[in-house]
Amino acid sequence: MSQSLGPAASPQVAPLLALATKLLRLGRTADAIAPLHDAALLEPANPIIQHDLGLACLESGRVPDAIVALQRAIASDPRYADAYFRLGIALEKMGDIGGAIGAYDRATELRPSLTEAWFRAGALVYTLGYRDEAIGCFRRAAATGAKTSFGRLAKARALLTQDRNQEAESVLRKTVSLDPKNAMAHDLLGNLLSEFGRFEEARECFERAVTLAPLLAGSYYDLVRCRPVTSDDDGLLQRMEAALATPELEPAQRVRLHLAIGKAAEDLGDYALAMHHFDAAHADREGSTPFDPAAFSIEIDRLIARSVPEWIARAPEVGSRDATPVLILGMPRSGTTLVEQIVSMHPEVRAAGELHFWNQRGALWHQAGMAGDESPFLAKAAADYLGLLRAIAPKAARVTDKMPFNFLWTGLIHLVFPRATIIHCRRDAVDTVLSIHQTYFRPGLAFPTGGDELVAYFRDYERLMEHWRSVLPADRFIEVDYEELTRAPEPVIRRIIAACGLGWNDACLHPERNPRAVNTPSKWQARQPIYRTSVARWRRYEPWLGPLRALVDGKKA
Repeated sequence: MSQSLGPAASPQVAPLLALATKLLRLGRTADAIAPLHDAALLEPANPIIQHDLGLACLESGRVPDAIVALQRAIASDPRYADAYFRLGIALEKMGDIGGAIGAYDRATELRPSLTEAWFRAGALVYTLGYRDEAIGCFRRAAATGAKTSFGRLAKARALLTQDRNQEAESVLRKTVSLDPKNAMAHDLLGNLLSEFGRFEEARECFERAVTLAPLLAGSYYDLVRCRPVTSDDDGLLQRMEAALATPELEPAQRVRLHLAIGKAAEDLGDYALAMHHFDAAHADREGSTPFDPAAFSIEIDRLIARSVPEWIARAPEVGSRDATPVLILGMPRSGTTLVEQIVSMHPEVRAAGELHFWNQRGALWHQAGMAGDESPFLAKAAADYLGLLRAIAPKAARVTDKMPFNFLWTGLIHLVFPRATIIHCRRDAVDTVLSIHQTYFRPGLAFPTGGDELVAYFRDYERLMEHWRSVLPADRFIEVDYEELTRAPEPVIRRIIAACGLGWNDACLHPERNPRAVNTPSKWQARQPIYRTSVARWRRYEPWLGPLRALVDGKKA
């Protein structure tokens, strides 16, 4: 809803504001934009008019126009908290995560009681990997809005981020009991249940969320990943296709919906339809999250040039002697979740999930281009990382970090922890990129999901891994091929466990029994016994591979 429109300073503006107010009260928000725009032209420095124009544009899906008007409101009144808050929402819709966080921060600085701003900021910083900051935001939201829906959701999000899952489930169940029409609560509960393998309960939550709030159509993405879609799921594919026509569907929800339809079509054997929707999702993502393959290739060159054998050889002298970390890395969708489930079944191991530590610390190291004595930086990195691992698992002999993109920082990680085990997960090139093409990745992640850009990225990844293979000690850099692991699990698993410096335990042969939460796209697969049906699955899509075919041709060469 718009604010109350402020008093006009001139006779020409008053009837325009009166008309806009009438239209807003009738629910005709889009029609109110024209008189508000005319009023803003007459009084461009009036922050209330600019704010209400921005809000009307935001609610009507005209997000770029909303940003312009809200920025003008802030320029006229730099202490306009509501304008900052609405600007944050608009920037978030446009995929400008950093800008949105900045706007929410300013809004809560000006008005600390803005519960939804705290909640939205927490959700965004969480996607960027800032766990402690996210918890802080969620707690502030819970404190300022204790009896509101956002406040209760924030309490649940804080608990979830701290891995206090049973408490979070209790809060969410109470929330949906008090507010049965709270679609976000149903969606969040569904995600929690699916992470612990309670898929049928989760499906009911996702179905409820979409029914209550058609603009949450992206929830279908999680619904279809609760199990394979079958012909018994009467009308599900058609309902999802119809949902694409939902007015004002946000880009991220549209991307997830395309991917959901693609997954359902694949399960039903219609690979042409599936690829059509996977391609559509990539096209939508490409516009909101641009990627520069040439720039990425240059950065890979810099990493290789800097990580010479002489530099790596210094690791025993400058690095920590702690052997706690087990880094599981590789391209996304290469089997990292499976390996994490295997290793963390060992009673002396705790899984930390995907930590963003090295993406942040490695970027600092890479950008600084440090010359001279790196020892202080390396020592602090070791202390900070071990502090993070110990906070997660105080007594574990080994703690896994399965952030796939740590492949970028493998050399730095070895220099800091020369006794750490680094497990590189490999999978057939075309299977890997096809699976990436079919998967939703968080907004703001500078990573291609299709086309020539993904092919180029994969080749640069291969080039970098070849370098790490040539300079790192073979007993610290362990490579696991997905195809071999699924063909003959036991010998490969025994090799992995031995490389981690652990005694054998038969539990590692049954990763599907792992009770821990799985919050990657492989939630359903992780609950199944090791299988081989994903090997060479690209062949089902061979006629429709498009640019990804270059990796097939490269294999045949």
